Amino acid sequence: MIAAPPYDIDVILEMMPNRYPFLLLDRVTALDPWRHIAAYKNVTFNEPQFQGHFPGRPVMPGVMIVEAMGQVGGIFMILSRRQAPEAIPGGLEIPDVAGRVSFFAVCDKIKFRRPVRPGDRLDLEARLVRLGRRVWKVETRALVDGHKVAEAQLTSVLADESAGADAG
Repeated sequence: MIAAPPYDIDVILEMMPNRYPFLLLDRVTALDPWRHIAAYKNVTFNEPQFQGHFPGRPVMPGVMIVEAMGQVGGIFMILSRRQAPEAIPGGLEIPDVAGRVSFFAVCDKIKFRRPVRPGDRLDLEARLVRLGRRVWKVETRALVDGHKVAEAQLTSVLADESAGADAG
């Protein structure tokens, strides 16, 4: 069991395999295990994607917004397991995340509503939709200043770390 949120970058680095420039979470601000998580990413101009996307009008690529939403789903599972190892909804079996990494399996219902630009704080949320032993689905959304910028349903699968080269 670990302390309650907020979880800063040190906790995120301990739990997530991603590193710069692909670690897209800065802080977890809220957690209701197995139900909901909230986090954010500070979008800064010095990130490498803004050199080419787009010169003169930098915009965060949609694929990176989806990746950020996926990372929130991944840390949601890790933190939920650590905070509430026996309080899973509907008596479902808790996935064993130790020594495993999660990969996208399906991205559904993706919608982009507004551009995300340097200087924005990208607020990220995920809500559990379905949970199995190795597969889970979350409903995610990304907001800037309270306005929805993207949403998606994301399904992830757990794989052994050694399977990383074959998955993804």
